[in-house]
Amino acid sequence: MSNVTATSFEAEAITTKERSQWQLILSRFFRHRLAVVSLAGFILIVLFAFVGPYLWVWDYKPHPNELPTSATPPSWAHPFGTDSTGRDMLGSTIRATAQSLKVAFVVAIGSTVLGAIVGAVAGYFRGWVDALLMRLVDILFVIPFLVITAAIAGVIEGGSKWYPMAFILAVFGWLSTARAVRAETLSLREKEFVEAARAVGGSSAHIIFKHLIPNTMSVIIVSATLQIAFAILSETTLSFLGLGIRPPDMSLGLLIENAGSASAFNDKWYLFYIPGVMVILIALTINFVGDGLRDAMDPRQTMVRR
Repeated sequence: MSNVTATSFEAEAITTKERSQWQLILSRFFRHRLAVVSLAGFILIVLFAFVGPYLWVWDYKPHPNELPTSATPPSWAHPFGTDSTGRDMLGSTIRATAQSLKVAFVVAIGSTVLGAIVGAVAGYFRGWVDALLMRLVDILFVIPFLVITAAIAGVIEGGSKWYPMAFILAVFGWLSTARAVRAETLSLREKEFVEAARAVGGSSAHIIFKHLIPNTMSVIIVSATLQIAFAILSETTLSFLGLGIRPPDMSLGLLIENAGSASAFNDKWYLFYIPGVMVILIALTINFVGDGLRDAMDPRQTMVRR
């Protein structure tokens, strides 16, 4: 009997492989089918935006001498149709998606980094530092976000460029990240490894950046994915209101705004619905990816590392 038991333990030892925390997270994520499909869809959208210009013959600029000067519906020659200014809508959509994604990526990185630092500092020091930073967050939450960004965007020159819009959204998009990271930090600061770091003379900055922020990375990563959807929707709204990216450049919000002014809801439906569907696809796919990452990184899931 003992020989049989020993043999079974040996077999288990041979077939069992210990996995790291990140391997477990990836394993749980890839079991989330909707998140995996959404990730694949989002990658295709990114390739469409940044590889598309090298594969498609028309760009986003007007070509009145080569294209029809009146809006034409989708066809084999122009799958997304053309608008009344002599622009191929597929080329315009490629450019608009790329510019909107640039804004989204910069906002996701900038606002997540800022929110993580503010939240970690507030949660670690507590006291008046925490009170001051969180009251600032509360005040900014009370003021309507679009009012602030619209007011600043309206006075900044160079609206035809994408980076001023990305900067504005990043500066005011960090609030939810700061709250989430602060909540995690309040719990982590009482852990043994933080006490050990203090005992060996670690500075506050060292503890925050070396121990606390890395251990809140699951919250930070999920927040970064959701910030992409936030930035896409915010940029689209501001551009639609004429306060975001403006001509001669292009964005998804600007395409929707141009389509609305062209009465696209009727006979020129494709001018409105194609960029509108692209906005919805980006927001949905990145939100589902965020849901999958949140479920995969949930610390309450207890699984054997095998």
